[in-house]
Amino acid sequence: MADWTAEELERIGTAEELNLQSLRGDGSLRDPVTMWVVRDGDDVYVRSVKGAQGPWFRGTRARLAGHVRAGGVDKDVAFVDVAEGGDLTPRVDAAYREKYGRYPADIFGSVVTPQAQAATLRLVPR
Repeated sequence: MADWTAEELERIGTAEELNLQSLRGDGSLRDPVTMWVVRDGDDVYVRSVKGAQGPWFRGTRARLAGHVRAGGVDKDVAFVDVAEGGDLTPRVDAAYREKYGRYPADIFGSVVTPQAQAATLRLVPR
């Protein structure tokens, strides 16, 4: 797998939203889903506010791969599950808080619940 370029990280990191399409079992792309995206260092993360039961999140399980578009970046990616715990969850929470904390608590709060934290994916270029 490849790394994100500095320009891609900057563009995705400053994009308000990301469109994500997971691959179906037959290799075709599902319809795009719009979501919030954050950057932590050289990594990019998304979360399912409905946790592992969210339809788009379940769709990522078929092939662990898909396609994203954000900030002018158009890229095939792998979806890597992020284990809860350690220092990553608070860092990703902080990235969400910094980027989207201006939204009302009932909206912003949905991305920092234990349910959403447990459904965090790192997007890795492929």
